[in-house]
Amino acid sequence: MKKITWLLPLVCTTLFVDAQKKNDRKTLSNLQTHVNYLCSDKLEGRRTGAPGEQLAAAYLSSQLEQIGVSPRGDNGFLQTFTIREGREPDNCTLSLNHDKLVSGKQFIALPFSAAKGAKGEVLPAVNEPDNIWLINVTEIEADPHKSKLEQYLQQTQIAAKSGATAVIFYNGKETPAEVNGWHKQPMAPAGIPAVWVSSDISKILGNDDANAFQIDMKIAFKKVKVTGTNVIGYIDNKAAKTVIIGAHYDHLGKDANNNIYHGADDNASGTAALLELARMLKSARIKNHNFLIIAFSGKEEGLAGSSWFTSHSEGIDLQSVNYMINMDIIGDLDASRGVQIGGIHSSAGWPAIIGSVAAKDTRVVYDSSGTGTSDHVSFYKKNIPVLYFYTHAHKDVPETDDNPDKINYDGALTVIKLVYDIIGKTDNMEKLAFNTGTAKK
Repeated sequence: MKKITWLLPLVCTTLFVDAQKKNDRKTLSNLQTHVNYLCSDKLEGRRTGAPGEQLAAAYLSSQLEQIGVSPRGDNGFLQTFTIREGREPDNCTLSLNHDKLVSGKQFIALPFSAAKGAKGEVLPAVNEPDNIWLINVTEIEADPHKSKLEQYLQQTQIAAKSGATAVIFYNGKETPAEVNGWHKQPMAPAGIPAVWVSSDISKILGNDDANAFQIDMKIAFKKVKVTGTNVIGYIDNKAAKTVIIGAHYDHLGKDANNNIYHGADDNASGTAALLELARMLKSARIKNHNFLIIAFSGKEEGLAGSSWFTSHSEGIDLQSVNYMINMDIIGDLDASRGVQIGGIHSSAGWPAIIGSVAAKDTRVVYDSSGTGTSDHVSFYKKNIPVLYFYTHAHKDVPETDDNPDKINYDGALTVIKLVYDIIGKTDNMEKLAFNTGTAKK
């Protein structure tokens, strides 16, 4: 009996360690499954409002349902919101010496362009009334108080008053992706068509040996309404306090050449961690808080999804929220760099709580630069304590290289465990106070 008594603690410890390893293996496997799906080509980079975003939202909803989390959106797990309403180029044509140019790549109708046609024989460096004007962007006097788009509008207005039938801007330093992005800004139409042309077309228009150009253009637009979708689940423990855990799942979509920005680290990594935390918390003995699980869209559109939620949180009293945790880019942990944590100044209690649960072999670095630029900021503005977890080293890594094979899944597991332990630590504590005195904005 004595021998058995001495062996019992060892047996129990071994069983616990084995169970923990099994749980870790399950989490690591799930993380890879989630990241691989979210980064699959059929999701096309999960741009807010695009079909790929909707596929991602459906996947996240199904995962939360399988876990047993209750839906808390306007329509099941989903909460939709409007990003913008406006217009986008539609079936625009431009031919140069009878060669048709590629819309969206070689030429782009500017957001303020009139929806009209224009054609004519255009002489280089000769801008005449009743004809199309060619405007060399390098010759426009820079105005430090105006953006490039505003300067293009100003030049178009001047040309229209002088009798131009259309304007073509060449030698601009912008990329097609940048110019296409200008259509996010609603602008009143000018009186004449206005287009921007790419560097290869600029070389033709700016050629010193060029004679007259035969130009024919037709500019048209379609009305668009871009909507995003948050995915919201709820673990109801009948508690007085609620913890919000979030991560954005949207990314940048595709570039002008249809290259997909898969967004593995930004932010399939944080979204996968969000699902795994939801699974762990659903079966945990942490019962003094309810848990609101939110996968945000629209982060890349100026925190649109989280901003919408904090203004339309029907059914969730934000006054009952103890704190909010955000995970954004947690898939490239390096031991020497450590886990970065922002928002530390939002409550005076955070350093002691984190210090009491952080593993000795995990380096934790507090970001004192402020609250950051991710979705937790929307909650910080509502006087809710926040923490922002990330591992990004601010490396100059091309978006096209942000793929699942680059993710440090063991590092993501480290972040998950730290977040889980912080939640567990605070479960029996009083509600955290928002630190308005020292929080850095």
